Amino acid sequence: MDEGRTRIVHGRTPESAKMVANVRRAATITAALNRLTFNDADEVRAIFSELIGQPLDEGFVLIPPFHTAGGDEIRVGKNVFINQNCTFYDLGGLHIGDDVMIGPNVSIITTGHPVEPSQRRSTTIGKRIIIERNVWIAAGAIIIGGVTVGENSVVAAGAVVTRDVPPNSLVAGNPAKFIRAVDGDATP
Repeated sequence: MDEGRTRIVHGRTPESAKMVANVRRAATITAALNRLTFNDADEVRAIFSELIGQPLDEGFVLIPPFHTAGGDEIRVGKNVFINQNCTFYDLGGLHIGDDVMIGPNVSIITTGHPVEPSQRRSTTIGKRIIIERNVWIAAGAIIIGGVTVGENSVVAAGAVVTRDVPPNSLVAGNPAKFIRAVDGDATP
């Protein structure tokens, strides 16, 4: 994991107060988002755009409910699909490339806490996640901070990704391991 992609927020600091305020902002916005349905695609797109502070293309689809602890560190490419009941914790930064599909109940978690008990409640650690172009993350997968999921890859249902996924790869398991190569040029 690239240490240059790590953000550390210590408790009782102006930065932690800003983080907590952002969590409150995100909770208010996602409450409005989660009152909508699949049929409210334009409104979902508008509210999600407000959440992340970035305009979204017409190809963006999100099926509520959706959960986040921030939202302002999420960057989304074109033609992205996010299925229902996903959770994105984005303090470390979350970059989702073009043509990405994310299945239901996926958790993408950039944040964590120190292992040492004395520091656990006083420090939040964010590590960026990058999901490159044309990735499919299947139902119930978990992606942990500090990893890149390479272009055209597939993360199998229920996989727990703790290390980088090479481009054009299928990974599965806990922790996720390389299963086989996938054809990056395949079209439906």
